[in-house]
Amino acid sequence: MNARRWTAGLLAAVATVALAGCSSRDGEEACDNSGGIIECAPDQRSAAPKLAGELLTGGSHDVARDRGQVVVVNFWGSWCAPCRAEADDLENTYQATKASGVTFLGINIQDQRDKALAFEESFKVTYPSLFDPPSRLALALDIPPNTIPATVVLDRDGRIAVVIRAAVKQEGLQPIVERIAAEKPAPNGSR
Repeated sequence: MNARRWTAGLLAAVATVALAGCSSRDGEEACDNSGGIIECAPDQRSAAPKLAGELLTGGSHDVARDRGQVVVVNFWGSWCAPCRAEADDLENTYQATKASGVTFLGINIQDQRDKALAFEESFKVTYPSLFDPPSRLALALDIPPNTIPATVVLDRDGRIAVVIRAAVKQEGLQPIVERIAAEKPAPNGSR
């Protein structure tokens, strides 16, 4: 229980960081922030930090090797009721979009490996998850999630396109993922 309070407090403190990749221009917001969803225009997106580490099932993964694909990153914990509620919607969105160059990656935080593995087995999660008990990867984001679950959509150039600070449903997430997947990557990966 203390770990959960610590994580909640730490993530709330980190949430006070400005949206570095989403600045305002001529008095207009470059990023739309409505209903717990922050979406940045392509020319206002910041690069994602290094998202790499040990996989929950063993081995390692680095999101940098997914460049060229849209990457949907979901922060979750087996102890989190909204995470359980969104698990099927995430898996269904993954299955519906993976043929269009979309991949998913979970990041399990503040958890025990056996409980996290049981969660993935119970919900038949087929995409990989990094095991990050101290939440270091969440804290490394320029646009950090301040709630768990949180979902971050990276564009094909590895930049933060969307941050969702709430549990997702397939009917809300899939159109966002499809819209980002339909964007053309910038020449040489920069805009």
